[in-house]
Amino acid sequence: MAPIDPHSFTDSTHPLTTHISLTFYFDFPSSTISSATLLSLPTPYIGPLTLDTRSLSVSSVLDPLSLSPLPFSLSPDSSILGQSLTVLLSSQTRVLILSKTSPSSSALQWLSPPQTFNKTHPYVYTHCQPIHARSIFPCQDTPAARVKYAAKLNIPRQLSAVMAARHVERRDPLPSEAQGVCEDSVWCGDDRVVEEFVMEQPIPPYLFAFAVGELGFREVGSRTRVYAEAVNEVLDAAAKEFAGTEEIIQVGEKLFGPYEWERFDLLVLPPSFPLGGMENPRMVFLTPTVIKGDASGSQVVAHELAHSWTGNLITNKNNDHFWLNEGFTTYAERRIVEAVQGEEIASLNIGIGWKGLVKEMERFKDNMEFTKLKTNQAGVDPDDVCSVVPYEKGFQFLQRIERQVGRPAFDEFLKKYIATFKFQSIDTDMFLNFLKVNVPGIENKIDLKLWTEGTGIPPDAIEPVSNIYSKIVSLANEFKLGRTPREDEVADWKGQEWELYLENLPKSVEASQVRALDAVYHLSESNNYEVKVAFLQMAITARCREYYVVVEKTLKEVGRILYLRPLYTALVQGEGPGKEEDTAFARRVFSEACDCYHPIAHAVIESTLAKHV
Repeated sequence: MAPIDPHSFTDSTHPLTTHISLTFYFDFPSSTISSATLLSLPTPYIGPLTLDTRSLSVSSVLDPLSLSPLPFSLSPDSSILGQSLTVLLSSQTRVLILSKTSPSSSALQWLSPPQTFNKTHPYVYTHCQPIHARSIFPCQDTPAARVKYAAKLNIPRQLSAVMAARHVERRDPLPSEAQGVCEDSVWCGDDRVVEEFVMEQPIPPYLFAFAVGELGFREVGSRTRVYAEAVNEVLDAAAKEFAGTEEIIQVGEKLFGPYEWERFDLLVLPPSFPLGGMENPRMVFLTPTVIKGDASGSQVVAHELAHSWTGNLITNKNNDHFWLNEGFTTYAERRIVEAVQGEEIASLNIGIGWKGLVKEMERFKDNMEFTKLKTNQAGVDPDDVCSVVPYEKGFQFLQRIERQVGRPAFDEFLKKYIATFKFQSIDTDMFLNFLKVNVPGIENKIDLKLWTEGTGIPPDAIEPVSNIYSKIVSLANEFKLGRTPREDEVADWKGQEWELYLENLPKSVEASQVRALDAVYHLSESNNYEVKVAFLQMAITARCREYYVVVEKTLKEVGRILYLRPLYTALVQGEGPGKEEDTAFARRVFSEACDCYHPIAHAVIESTLAKHV
């Protein structure tokens, strides 16, 4: 066994799948999907083929031509990797696997009608990053294995489906196409419809994505629709927030070359979506918390768009090299923001990122491995060590190279890098070798090994400098002396300014200061969750219990890990009087809210509580 990825059973001596045809039957009452997965290999293969699965019941593995059974075995369950499915092939190029998901599939969240906006129909959506595609269908669930795919989704007729792929058609089911996932009479029921999709560019499995529910859309540009649940106020607010998307795409193309994915549609998910956004190609998934009413949510869109070049077009080979996705994308996002919104806003973003990076050094002080860019994650659940390090340290590394060679030269280098490696999965060494060939002598100017393999923040990383950044940090320092900013000093502040201000306040403040700040600026009522959560963390630390009603409401109305983890952590990691009361509060709220969290968020918060309680 020669694994190519610490988070996959895929064997380097086995051929990699080139195409997958999927046939899905959605059964909402049981929260399961019955599926037929047809895997295609580049050439006929004799021997074992090992695939990744998690919480899947595999009923049969067949030769698709003869429909004769093929020998297969499932390994014992691993808490991180799931189970390996090993199939014995005898000169086949294709293999057909019939399986069924579990209601507890880690990639799927099934929402009952009361958990949706209209309270009428159920909803299901996916989140496959980093290693959750295997809980939907058997596959080589590693970004090293890029695949094209086709999918037929059989769903209740009153619902519709979207997918991170090209929509082919919506039509009546045909009796010849069920592929054994269910009886033809069930597949062709009067209340069923088939939505068909194809993905014609090779993608890593973590970018596989769909959503099924009562969906509507608004056109916001020549290649962009905004989808959401069919509620006019949600669709209208989303369309307004993301009206500038086409301009962002055009800026991206100027900076990084052609947009290779044809369309850039957006899906605003229910509040339980665990991330800010997910860069699924052709159909970016977004949390509703990015709709802030002032178009600032477009920054998350800029990040997900940037992935169209850095992450989707060029992908990290495995999670040890995750910075190649996120560091590049954070750099690209800030270049887009600078072009669209100006240098001052871009420097605010860099400042917020810098504070986040410094904070992560404290978080990982007992396990500095995860402050490296090139990590060793063998035996580690990647969801447990998810952090801003690959984003912000990766950004700092690329900015350091830009400072060394100058922006025009770095822009040329980036375009060449993207054109050279597009539709490939690479590792850190491949990037560094390309860098050294194309920027001769760079290794004598920058310590590349220290940046990629060293722990902590390198000495030549730079905290941003700008007028607005310096002013905000200065005001935050004055807060330590008991001075709250005057209204004229913050009159033009939006969410990012407040977020940076709150991030720079001391760790512990007096309860009276917390109350005084909120009395003037009502931060606990902010529509911007970054601001609200940063303020509530401070209120928890100061044990201002009058804000715990807002804390509880926040933990129950959003499912984004970025907000959940810091609030739960603040509640359970404090010391001294009131610690037990806060811990009991955290446990009660989690027990009442967890059914509405996505399985990934549920696991992350459960782990957070277990560490501190």
